[in-house]
This record gives sequence, structure tokens and C-alpha cells, in this order.
Amino acid sequence: MESLLLALLGGAIGVGLAFAAVKLFKAIAGHAVPRLDGVTAGWAVMGWGLGVAVLAAFFAAVFPALRAFRLDPMEVLKNAGPKGTAGIGERRLLRAVTMLQTALTLALLVGAGLLIRTMMKISQVPSGYNTGRILTMSVTEVQSRSSWGSFHRQALERVATLPGVQYAAFAWGVPLTGNNWPATLDIEGQPPAVKESDKTALPLRAVTPDYFKLTGMALMDGREFRSTDDDKAPQVAIVNQAFADRYFPHGDAIGRKFWLNGRDKPDTEIVGEIANGRTDDLTQSALPEIYLPLWQATAFSKHLVVGTTADPRAVVVAVERALRSVDATAAIENVKTLEQIRDESLASRTFAMNLLTGFSVVGSALTLVGIYSVLSLSVASRRRELAIRTAVGAQQKHIRKLIFAEGFRLIAGGVLIGVALAIVLSRVLRSLLFEVQPSDPVTLIAVGAMFVGVGLLACWVPVRRAEKVDPLEALRYE
Repeated sequence: MESLLLALLGGAIGVGLAFAAVKLFKAIAGHAVPRLDGVTAGWAVMGWGLGVAVLAAFFAAVFPALRAFRLDPMEVLKNAGPKGTAGIGERRLLRAVTMLQTALTLALLVGAGLLIRTMMKISQVPSGYNTGRILTMSVTEVQSRSSWGSFHRQALERVATLPGVQYAAFAWGVPLTGNNWPATLDIEGQPPAVKESDKTALPLRAVTPDYFKLTGMALMDGREFRSTDDDKAPQVAIVNQAFADRYFPHGDAIGRKFWLNGRDKPDTEIVGEIANGRTDDLTQSALPEIYLPLWQATAFSKHLVVGTTADPRAVVVAVERALRSVDATAAIENVKTLEQIRDESLASRTFAMNLLTGFSVVGSALTLVGIYSVLSLSVASRRRELAIRTAVGAQQKHIRKLIFAEGFRLIAGGVLIGVALAIVLSRVLRSLLFEVQPSDPVTLIAVGAMFVGVGLLACWVPVRRAEKVDPLEALRYE
């Protein structure tokens, strides 16, 4: 009944914590979990949680109840002291449980450490373009397809003259949005494909002039797009270094040609080469890319990209007003900074890191409490032994070393098991890691050493209590 009462009280507190946990879960999940707005702390989940708590309380009470049931009243009254003690078998069981708890907590800490190192590695990777002070929004002109070019040219002119705006461009294929369209092409100097499956397939993107200046994508050779590169001019394209290195390793890509959808179609001349950028995924090296002038490769819906001199969010209202002044029916959606888009592309990793870190903190606190409790129980159960040691000449430093050694064995055993467990379980995170191996020695050593150090601090109070054992008082009751 005592155990059940504790479970019910703890469960009642847990219900309140559950509502707060759901809000925290939504806060750290961001865009990593779809339909997150519909997640609630339902009563069905609460009922299952409370049932598990009661079941755990039952199993936790079984051994103490059996021990109490087998007590001999006369023997207990004869040997009763001021404090109860636990037997050797029970202390061994508690030590085993604490070591298992330590191992599981260490596995969580290692997983969190691996993801933290991953995020640090990603932050050090050069993306090849700027993400600061850039505003993006999806703009769709729905009134008339015949006014497509007129709307976009007027929109760029008005947005570019707004205070705080440095550059403005339209683009289909903004980095990290996943926007591009695959196309098959024949490249000059490459043997024609015999079968359809052998044709070269590459992602195409379309941008207006000033896009590369706006994003900071360096022009390595040739020229950028011009306003005259429209549907009346010869078709041109700009490729990245990865394209040039793969298909023209021994020559200049400028002036070379390729054909979209067969050599019987008009050719496209390469007029520029830009530096590589990780536009699809920050964790993947740059792949061959082709950029076309938006005035030649029209797209129904696209992003307006605005480079600003200050916080890009400060010009959102002015930009939307400028677009509405050109066409009041234009659809404006997904207003975000490029930094927000970058964060969303890493949302799954960030969520996993935050989740494991939170679990690790809670698990560490519970584990440290467990270590403290086991050592405190050990000190209480060994009062007679400690008193005899003190009576025959043991100094406080010897008592201190004795209890610290017991705590260190407890912690070290759990850490060793936890490292082995972490190496196995961290392989589940392999898809989220970047330039970090699941068995990364730096993370394993750092987490293990940190946990041993913090765990030894939890031993300090039991050690102090052992030092203060009075031999006369302890032996008086034996």
C-alpha cells in the first residue's frame, strides 16, 4: 500500500508534467515532425502511463514485502537498532540496477554527444552561398499567363528600389528548398546515349540577373545572366564547377553546348561557371548543376529572393506592398529568411539532438540520485564495520577511500557497460551523423570521463556521512 500510494502521488504529478512536456516537445521539434499541432496529452495515454506506474510500484514492492513477510518478530525485536539495514543480497541487486541505469543514461549521453558534434561539423562546412540577410517568399502570379514577364520585371524593379533592399531576384531552385526539375540532356563531347536510361539526368534551376551576386555564389569564369537573355535571344546557361570538372575535365566549359530533350532541339550555350554550393543538402558535396535564365525557362510559381542591408524581416511588409501594387491577386506564401530555410533543412538532426539531450539530463539526474541512494544505504548497513575500522586505527582518509572506491566501482561498471551499449545503439543514428562515426572515440571518452567525474560528486555526501560515524555510538547498538 505504501508503494501504491507513492506511485499514485508520483503519477498525479506526472500528469501535470505531461502537459508541460507536450508543449516542450512541440517547441523543440520545430519542423521535424509533421502534423505536430495535432499532438495532445490525451487521457488514453495518461491512463496507460498511470497503469505502468502502478505496475512498476507493484514490482518495486514485491521484494521488500517478501522480506518483511519472512521476518521473525522475536529476532527483530532482540536485535533492533536505531536504523534499519539492507542485506548483502539486496545491496547487490540495487547496485546491479544502478549500474544498468548508468549504462542506459550513458548511451543517451553518447547519442546526444554524437549529434552535438554533428551539428558542429555542419556549421563548419562552407555552403558556397550566403544565408544571412536574405528574405525569400513564394510568389505566384495567377491573373494571366500572358502577363508573366511583365509582372515579374515590374516586381523586381519596385522591390529593388525599396529602402534597405540591396538586390532582388526571382529564382526556381532556392538552396535547401528541394526545388529543381530533373531533365535529360546531351552534352557536347559526350557520346550520345543509345537507350533512354543511359541519358544524362541533371537538376535544372532558373534565376534572374543579380541572383548570384545576391547569394554570394562566386562567378569563376564567363559572365552572369543579362536582362537581354530572354525568349528572343539564344538559349544560354551557367554551370557549376562540379559540372565542368565532370564533363569537361581537360578543357574550358565556357562556349560548350548541350541539348535538352534531344539533339534535334535548339542547343544551349554555357556562358558562365560558378563555384560549387551545397544547394540540396549541407551534408552532401556539390553535384553538377545547371542554371537557366528565368526569362527563357519560365516557371509558374517561384521564389522572390531579396538581399537586404539589415534584418530581412524588417522589409517584409514593404516587399509585399510592392508586389500587390503590381498585381493585387498575386499569391504570396512561405515568407522566410534563408537562415530559417537552412534551420528547417537540419530540423530532424536538431530535434533528435534536443530530444536526446533532454532525456540525457533527466536520466543523469535519476542515475545520480540512484548512486547517492545506494551508497547511503551501504554506509548505513556497514556502520558496525566502519566503527570497528575506526576503533582499530583507521583514519578518515581511509574511510573516505573505502566509500569512494565502492562508488567508483559502481560508476565505472555502469560506464563500461554503457560504452558498449552506446556503440551498438548509436548505429541507429548513423543516418543523422555527419563526419562523425557511431564509435567516435572522442565522444565516448569525453562523455565517459564527464559522467565518472559527476558521479563521484554524488558520492560526496555518503562519504562525509561515513567519516562521521561514531564508533562508541555505532557499537553500542550491536
